[in-house]
Amino acid sequence: MSLQRITIPLRLLTSACNLREHWAVRARRVKREREAVLVHLQAKATRPALPCTVTFVRVGPVLLDHGNLAGACKAPEDATAGWLGVDDGPEGPVTWRYRQERGRPYALRIEIEDGGE
Repeated sequence: MSLQRITIPLRLLTSACNLREHWAVRARRVKREREAVLVHLQAKATRPALPCTVTFVRVGPVLLDHGNLAGACKAPEDATAGWLGVDDGPEGPVTWRYRQERGRPYALRIEIEDGGE
């Protein structure tokens, strides 16, 4: 099995699920997050053999609860699924995981491991 780690200087909002944003503001934020992830994956990663496991590690000064962590990673997950050419649903060939670490600066680390669970 091989492991790839891609670190993106990206601030995932603390509680994106709970934000009361105007729809256009939210759309711009989600687009910006997806584009950042896609640009870094295309430049720094190679597509793994499927099935695989993708772990999103959010780095920030405050730890989130599980629901907010998963919600904060939704746009990066969609971008990664698109890059892999798969559906991000529960029966797809990718196992999606979420972790977090305290730290600065804000970042998102994507860990891609061939072979799945």
